[in-house]
Amino acid sequence: MAPAALARCLGVGQEAWAEFAAHWEELAPDAYAAELGTRRLRRYGRFSLSRAGQLEAREHVAFVQPEESNPLYVEVDRRFAPLTDAFMPEPVLLSLLRVLGQVAASLDDAEEWEVQVHPFRVVAEGNGGGRPTPEGRHRDGVTLVTSLLIDRVNVTGGESTVYDLDGTELRTTTLTSPGTLLLGDDRGTLHGVSPIRPLDASLPARRDILVTTLTAGRRDEGSEP
Repeated sequence: MAPAALARCLGVGQEAWAEFAAHWEELAPDAYAAELGTRRLRRYGRFSLSRAGQLEAREHVAFVQPEESNPLYVEVDRRFAPLTDAFMPEPVLLSLLRVLGQVAASLDDAEEWEVQVHPFRVVAEGNGGGRPTPEGRHRDGVTLVTSLLIDRVNVTGGESTVYDLDGTELRTTTLTSPGTLLLGDDRGTLHGVSPIRPLDASLPARRDILVTTLTAGRRDEGSEP
């Protein structure tokens, strides 16, 4: 989805977008990615979204992915820093979640959606490559999975590919313009992103992304799917 089309859906201007993007300066280190040699920063939060578009923040708990999804972290408790209090009510975020709820409604007839929000920053320096998806091609175990490009600075690489479940390549694209949104039906696809490297090796490269997922009909208070 092109930036201009998404901006029309969200009904927000450049000033609101700039304020939203500034939150990527407040992310926290991802210790799990660091174990694999990738410098990644992130936060994590949950909402419920009703069919009528009502949003409610959910309790902050460990992030656990279900079986037959991420091969590195199946049913492993990963604890990430929560979304900041300033990030949670951002107009861009709330508008985006409601738009994604409308998209998800075309995939499943759900009274309520569990929404998971993951702002990411991947950094690469020198000749080293930052890996946005160190697990390789994978599923997230949700209904709808989306990636919104927030910013991309001094980057080469970072190519997003979507595959059929048998590994057949369906679509490959590089998100280069902030505000570009990639959407996928996670029930029938895999996805992955190639490593990033600096265009100018004397400066760091960074790729800022908001990954948002929606899962139909889950309302458990104590644990993640």
